[in-house]
Amino acid sequence: MEFKGSVFIKLLLLLHFFSVLCASQDFDFFYFVQQWPGSYCDTQKSCCYPTKGKPAADFGIHGLWPNYNDGKYPSNCDPNNPFDPSGISDLTSSLESNWPTLACPSGDGIEFWTHEWDKHGTCSESVLKQHDYFEAALNLKQKANLLQALTSAGIQADGQSYSLSEIKGAIEGAIGFTPFIECNVDSSGNSQLYQVYLCVNTSGSDFIECPVFPRGKCGSDIEFPSF
Repeated sequence: MEFKGSVFIKLLLLLHFFSVLCASQDFDFFYFVQQWPGSYCDTQKSCCYPTKGKPAADFGIHGLWPNYNDGKYPSNCDPNNPFDPSGISDLTSSLESNWPTLACPSGDGIEFWTHEWDKHGTCSESVLKQHDYFEAALNLKQKANLLQALTSAGIQADGQSYSLSEIKGAIEGAIGFTPFIECNVDSSGNSQLYQVYLCVNTSGSDFIECPVFPRGKCGSDIEFPSF
């Protein structure tokens, strides 16, 4: 009986090990998504500046999204672990600058960050706790200075049109990995640079080549509106 009991305990430990392993590998990579505020605002829907005022003319974080290699993604993984603003109080100022909300009505960012954590962040909590998740996104933005990459290649946010290959080439040349470019349309129906996707390893620390890109495509010429 003692032998059988020790075997049973070992089996339980083994099952626990595999359950932890599976939980830690419940996604294959992250999409790190940054959006251009000028394109968010230059649509029929328009935008509202945050309660602290107009953000800087720079790409802002949209999210850090766990994804699967088949293109699907998990969401709303842990309703028992809701967003807690007090847990990231030391990051709030940086989040306001780098992860601003542009939704209407004007807000302080809490609703935006709550949505991103509840929908996406909870699906990575086996790897990144709430504070780690937001800190990882801020660090990734520092590593991927998209505006600098584009302006260094002569691509200015001046309302002019640039080719999709120019934009992708400028970002890939500066960061070292192939981006996915998402476009939206302005109030006149013109295609414009909206969001840039880069892929990140499961620890949220380093960029990788994307295993799969999102669906959708831009036109061959894309406007880069001012903000």
